Amino acid sequence: MATVVERVGVLEVQVKHIDEKIDDLKADVKQVHDCLDRTGLELKQQLETIHTSGCQQHEVLAGKITDLEKAKQKYATYGMMALAFIAGAGWFDKLDASVIMRFFGL
Repeated sequence: MATVVERVGVLEVQVKHIDEKIDDLKADVKQVHDCLDRTGLELKQQLETIHTSGCQQHEVLAGKITDLEKAKQKYATYGMMALAFIAGAGWFDKLDASVIMRFFGL
């Protein structure tokens, strides 16, 4: 049977091994923490880039939509004026292609 001194020696060795394993775990946790920090920063930068490009695209599209709405309003107004003129001139009874072409100067 092992003596008390031998048993204490074995326990000391086991405690040293546990301490080494704890130090290794601390180092691994620190590496994972650093990796997560870097990943978080990179994701934040990418999201900012995506947000900026999305805002720019929205501004461009808003300008194009505004231009299209102005053109639509312009042509709708011209169309209503033409219909009002045609109705006022009494051309609805005798409306055919030649009258329409003369109206537009063709």
